[in-house]
Amino acid sequence: MPDAVVASLIAGIATGVGALPVLLVPRISERLQDTLLGFSAGIMLAASFFSLILPALAEAEALYGGSLIGASAVVAAILLGAGSLWLFEYVTPHLHFTDASDRKVPVTLPLIAIAITLHNIPEGLAVGVGYSAQDGSVGSQLAIAIGIQNMPEGLAVAVSLIALGWQRSAALLVAFGTGLVEPLGAMVGVVAVGLAETLLPWGLGFAGGAMIFVISHEIIPETHRKGHENSATSGLLAGLGGMVLISAALG
Repeated sequence: MPDAVVASLIAGIATGVGALPVLLVPRISERLQDTLLGFSAGIMLAASFFSLILPALAEAEALYGGSLIGASAVVAAILLGAGSLWLFEYVTPHLHFTDASDRKVPVTLPLIAIAITLHNIPEGLAVGVGYSAQDGSVGSQLAIAIGIQNMPEGLAVAVSLIALGWQRSAALLVAFGTGLVEPLGAMVGVVAVGLAETLLPWGLGFAGGAMIFVISHEIIPETHRKGHENSATSGLLAGLGGMVLISAALG
């Protein structure tokens, strides 16, 4: 567990590190914000498949002795992960970014912090589950990938708060704070898989489903809300391609 917690903590801190440029850059345009969020979505999408779903399929096939049975279990886990996060959002009082715009209400700290924190939890879970694999390589790859992906997210959080009139130092602290939930998710992942090795493919699939849900439900709608679809899509493709190269280099 210590390795998983430390790795997820470092990945979480990367959220704040990514926000450091707000102390230096006088103004970040909305187009650049959406491009950075799209880049983040692309990295998350690639990480969901290369670091979570594909390893889950391999573990499930070895466990159940059949590719179709194993794949069915992973699909069920993906749906369970996405459904669980949807349920969590449903019962947790918050607004989406688009809701705030449509209802003409001020976008306050809870609206932004909850949206980012929600998908940092399954990221930490993913690292914890990954470190429960036999050689721990999945966990280290995930921690690196998530740390890289967290940096533009942290910048996006800080920029959004500054646009609301927050002091740059306060926005930076909030960005750091949103990533600190990841070690909690890592501990949950390690404990759950440690209780039963058969939970490993389910845990990987669950985390992958949760991450994909966030991409579709939170990040992409936000990047398309202000009319910067082309920039956001370019960012997504750049993030996806970069993550493919990282996965190949680490593989």
